[in-house]
Amino acid sequence: MDYTALRRRMVESQLRTNKITDETVLEAMGEVPRELFVPRALKSVAYLDEDLQIAPGRYLMEPMVLGRLLQLAEIKATDLALVIGCGNGYSAAVMARLAASVVAVESDAALAQKAQELLAELDATNVSLVRGPLNAGHPGQAPYDVILFDGSIEEIPDVIARQLGVGGRLVTVLQADGPGRAVLATRTEAGLAHRVVFDCSVPRLPGFAKAPSFVF
Repeated sequence: MDYTALRRRMVESQLRTNKITDETVLEAMGEVPRELFVPRALKSVAYLDEDLQIAPGRYLMEPMVLGRLLQLAEIKATDLALVIGCGNGYSAAVMARLAASVVAVESDAALAQKAQELLAELDATNVSLVRGPLNAGHPGQAPYDVILFDGSIEEIPDVIARQLGVGGRLVTVLQADGPGRAVLATRTEAGLAHRVVFDCSVPRLPGFAKAPSFVF
C-alpha cells in the first residue's frame, strides 16, 4: 500500500477539514508513519479516522482528536512535554517533532518495549520513555510546558496537575458516563483554569476513575 499517499489524504481530508490549521501539527502528523504503530492486521486501516486497538484495552487515539488536542496545546519548539499513557509511542513520536523534548510515560511493559523500539527506529532521540503508573505522571522532570493524556480520563489527578509549569497547557478528554469533552487547562499563578473546547469520545486510559463520593 502507498502509505505516504494515505498519510497525505489523512492530513487533507480528516485534519484540515476538522478545524486543524496549525501547519506544524499537520506536518508532524503527515510525517510520522502511523502504520508502524498498529498490528499487522490493521495496517490497511491505519489511516482511518478511528481509534485502533493496539493491546487489550489500549488504543491509538483517532487522528482528528489527537490533532486537535495537539493544536490546543500550542506546542513550541522550546517546550518540554509530558505524554501520559503513550502506548506504543505514536503520540510521543508526533510530539517529538513539535517540542524540544518529550517524556513519555507508559505502565504496560510490552507497550513500553514496543514504544522504545519504534521511537529508536524513527530516530526520535528527544523522547525519554518512562515505565511507571500513569496516574503518577513523572515529577522527576517537572515542571512541564505541555501535558497530554493519550486517551480519555474521568478527572485530572492533582499530582499530575502540579507537574504543569506556570504558563503551561494541559490537554485531555474528560469522559465519565456521558459524552467526552476535550479540555484545555492552563496553569496560572492562581491555579489551573479549565476550558471545554469540543465534544468527542475516545477510549479511556486505565487508572483515572474518579474517587467514589460519600453519600450520607
